[in-house]
Amino acid sequence: MKRKGAWLIGLLILVLGLAACGRESQTTNHEGVTIVTTIFPEYDWVREILGENPADAEVVMLLDNGVDLHSFQPNAQDIMKISTCDLFIYVGGESDEWVNDALKEAVNPDMIVIDLLDVLGDAVKEEEVIEGMEAEEEDEGEEEGPEYDEHVWLSLKHAKTFVGEIAQAIETIDPDHADVYLANASAYQEKLTKLDEAYEKAVSEAEKKVVLFGDRFPFRYLVDDYGLTYYAAFAGCSAETEASFETVIFLAGKADELGLLNICTLESSDGKIAETIRETTSEKNQSIVTFDSMQSTTMQDVQAGETYLTIMEKNLEALTQALQ
Repeated sequence: MKRKGAWLIGLLILVLGLAACGRESQTTNHEGVTIVTTIFPEYDWVREILGENPADAEVVMLLDNGVDLHSFQPNAQDIMKISTCDLFIYVGGESDEWVNDALKEAVNPDMIVIDLLDVLGDAVKEEEVIEGMEAEEEDEGEEEGPEYDEHVWLSLKHAKTFVGEIAQAIETIDPDHADVYLANASAYQEKLTKLDEAYEKAVSEAEKKVVLFGDRFPFRYLVDDYGLTYYAAFAGCSAETEASFETVIFLAGKADELGLLNICTLESSDGKIAETIRETTSEKNQSIVTFDSMQSTTMQDVQAGETYLTIMEKNLEALTQALQ
């Protein structure tokens, strides 16, 4: 994993200078409620809770151009957006280590901050390296410690928890419309529950109970929700992109052993590892199934109508095929 740190010192010095020049105006042109999110799922949950947006809240998604959570580095404008907002929502974990320093420059003393990993508490899982998976090389001198799987948004069950937490925060910021936000959150949680039940049904009726990814694997929370087994080339937060010969041979062997008809990959992948695994199997006839981890969703996708639910519905279709 890359480390974000030293570069942030100079950036924060710049932000301090900008904030000092514009502190009285709070550095924003929006006079109402401002909510800043890091990734698409958070952004979409906020929009669902706001509904018709009676507070005329401005909602910002920082990772809006397809940059992966693990590669994101905020610029001065991003830091300023965070420092002046009313509600800031981020994932937490190693990829968001920059947030602690950014929050030190907060101008709004009443800002509410939601860290998704903190919301889950003990339900957060440590990242694991399972049999056949490519272990990531550690940076020299890097401190050892638990590394947590950050992809908590890919659990519909956790999504319901996050929506409740976010709704409470928005109700606190705009109590005049609290009943609206409560109703919107409740209606949306019902939709999440129905989709969760559809996943349960699909898994219960599936012939296979295992998925095999020729890629990173950010879906551990999802497969654990439904009691599935998985094999993958890399852990979910891995920065590795090249699979070793041993990893390819192991995964191809598993596909043969389990009679798998599908090999999975991610939306941002070129699919080469999955294809290499397929070509190494005895039958060489598996379909390549693509899952969407929502780590590459852009504002262009949002404007085209993509939502958290539509993407999770597509993932259900992918999972149903992968388990055939």
